[in-house]
Amino acid sequence: MRQRFDRLVREVAKFGAVGGAGILVNLGVFNLVRHVTDLQVVRASVIATVVAIIFNYVGFRYFTYRDRDKSGRTKEMSLFLLFSAVGLVIENGVLYTATYGFGWDSPLQSNIFKFLGIGIATLFRFWSYRTWVFRALPGREPAAGQETVAGAESFLKRETAAKRPKTRQRV
Repeated sequence: MRQRFDRLVREVAKFGAVGGAGILVNLGVFNLVRHVTDLQVVRASVIATVVAIIFNYVGFRYFTYRDRDKSGRTKEMSLFLLFSAVGLVIENGVLYTATYGFGWDSPLQSNIFKFLGIGIATLFRFWSYRTWVFRALPGREPAAGQETVAGAESFLKRETAAKRPKTRQRV
């Protein structure tokens, strides 16, 4: 039980590191687009969210979930994009409601509600990515302190050896 909790804490920390960098990308692109163009708030936010989604995929696949199953990349990417799109709707729905529902559209208010939307969408994304997108390899529970990359390499070697054709020995 303790090992599972420790792994979850490490996963949340890695997810948070990538997500934190993604938030900076998201807010940076959002404010840059708003400053440089005449796009409406929500459109600028959607552009920023799409850029952050691309950034986050690379971080999640190659850092946070690098030890997870990599066999179905097309399915993984499709699910990632599906759940990211739901997160995009959640994130920008909060901003849309604040901007057009309540008239809160100053730069400060837009950033506050953009950040709030990111936070709510992040909860959904964390659950969906770890449950459906970056699935754990079946039956593989690394021991405390064991390197997950080394464990994955060992797993792949066993799988490759098991799939080799068996040859008959001469008697």
